[in-house]
Amino acid sequence: MTNRRGLLATAAAGLAGLGLWRASETAAAAEKAFEVVRSDAEWRRILTPAQYDVLRKHGTERAGTSPLNAEKRKGTYHCAGCELPLFSSETKYESGTGWPSFHAPLDNAIGTSVDRAFFMTRTEVHCRRCGGHLGHVFDDGPPPTGKRYCMNGVALKFVPAEGAA
Repeated sequence: MTNRRGLLATAAAGLAGLGLWRASETAAAAEKAFEVVRSDAEWRRILTPAQYDVLRKHGTERAGTSPLNAEKRKGTYHCAGCELPLFSSETKYESGTGWPSFHAPLDNAIGTSVDRAFFMTRTEVHCRRCGGHLGHVFDDGPPPTGKRYCMNGVALKFVPAEGAA
């Protein structure tokens, strides 16, 4: 009986510590200064509910639901929150994951942070100008980078190149 109580107490303390660790990391990320800063009410007003959930609350859209998965025109993918250009269509590829994927971002477009949600460690990708959550980057992409920037389509806005049909 004593061993069971000790085990339960240790597990509870570990989970509480994990929660504090995750919360402190999230708070640290939220304190970063970004060029575009808006109140929660302003973000809610300018974003759709789905965009708000992903960009501001770190949500994830369901795989296979973004119209951007089928986008094949030349152009640029911008942040849906602040319109910063993030990815070129030249780096987009079909990853088979159900989310728009790219092998490289544009220069000075994104920031990254450690995401330890759900007992995993991943690299979160966010817009470097407004801090909006875009998705995650993984080391299983194609050459030349070997990276897969797996983005939520709802967090992106596609702008076709001039003359793109």
